[in-house]
Amino acid sequence: IYNPFQMALDISGWVLMPWRRTVSNIPEVPPHALTSTFNDVIVDYDDPDYLPLPEYPPRPNEPLEVRKQRLLYQSRKRGMLENDLLLSTFAAKHLQDFNAEQTALYDQLINGVSNDWDIFYWATNVKPTPKEYDTEIMHLLKEHVKNAEKVTRLRQPDLYP
Repeated sequence: IYNPFQMALDISGWVLMPWRRTVSNIPEVPPHALTSTFNDVIVDYDDPDYLPLPEYPPRPNEPLEVRKQRLLYQSRKRGMLENDLLLSTFAAKHLQDFNAEQTALYDQLINGVSNDWDIFYWATNVKPTPKEYDTEIMHLLKEHVKNAEKVTRLRQPDLYP
């Protein structure tokens, strides 16, 4: 009978083996046959100064109402709670009144930026907004963030009122 404690040690050694090999240059002898990756070559390149980011695909034939629905959803699902709250309340307040040009500017703002923290820092005036994003939509967003009406924004607005 195999000792359960020994089995747990063997499995953890097998799981952590690739990590240990990258941390130290000392080769280890595999504890058992499950370590088939022992002789693999790990290639690690230095990160270049510029990492190419995928460009957001243009949607020239998307109807305005469909675009607004997509942007409403994307405003709610940003991946960070701060922007979820800011952009979802902003979209609920302003998006239905945007014309096609304003909607395109908002689309470019939330989908053209690769880092959501940039949007947050620009909207809260922590960092200066680059010229290509310093539009009337960004000014509206900055006013929304100032919250002159003192509205409590602890949760996202309902999709269907």
